[in-house]
Amino acid sequence: MTDTTAIEAPATPRLKVQYQEEIAPALIKEFNHSNPMQVARVEKVVVSMGVGAAARDSKLIEGAVKDLTLITGQKPKITKAKKSVAQFHLREGQAIGAYVTLRGDRMWEFLDRLLTLALPRIRDFRGINGHQFDGQGNYNFGLTEQSMFHEIDPDSIDHQRGMDITVVTSTKDDKEAYSLLKHLGFPFKEN
Repeated sequence: MTDTTAIEAPATPRLKVQYQEEIAPALIKEFNHSNPMQVARVEKVVVSMGVGAAARDSKLIEGAVKDLTLITGQKPKITKAKKSVAQFHLREGQAIGAYVTLRGDRMWEFLDRLLTLALPRIRDFRGINGHQFDGQGNYNFGLTEQSMFHEIDPDSIDHQRGMDITVVTSTKDDKEAYSLLKHLGFPFKEN
């Protein structure tokens, strides 16, 4: 009997394979690690979108949730205001943003799409700042608009929304984290 009902395992993300086969051995050699578990790796990626204008128009948060869902492939969690601030017309418990935490294969797929498709589509792109590490090996950077992602239809954009992306690594050393992200293909500015 032929086995036609066999289910194929999902393909391993391209960037993850590259990390395992090329980048991790290069980092072991570069930083003289004696144990392969010491090598820096990406643990999670957090994509967040603050929608301060949602204090006045609650429909804006729905657009942010829709955009983040399309970009990351995962439903975002809505963040609510912790305190009421009268000057900003903000009430406690009001929705003011959304974020997604990506791990595993979904994280690798997102990073691959970000580095190979989205960042090169930015107009007048000259690289991202290499000095935005937090001292704990994590890298933060912001994007000014969501239209650079292929998943977003440019005609359906109701509001231009920026987003912050945090790449959390397993190392506490910024130099090692920088080297890891450089090997992964992050286009840092050279100056």
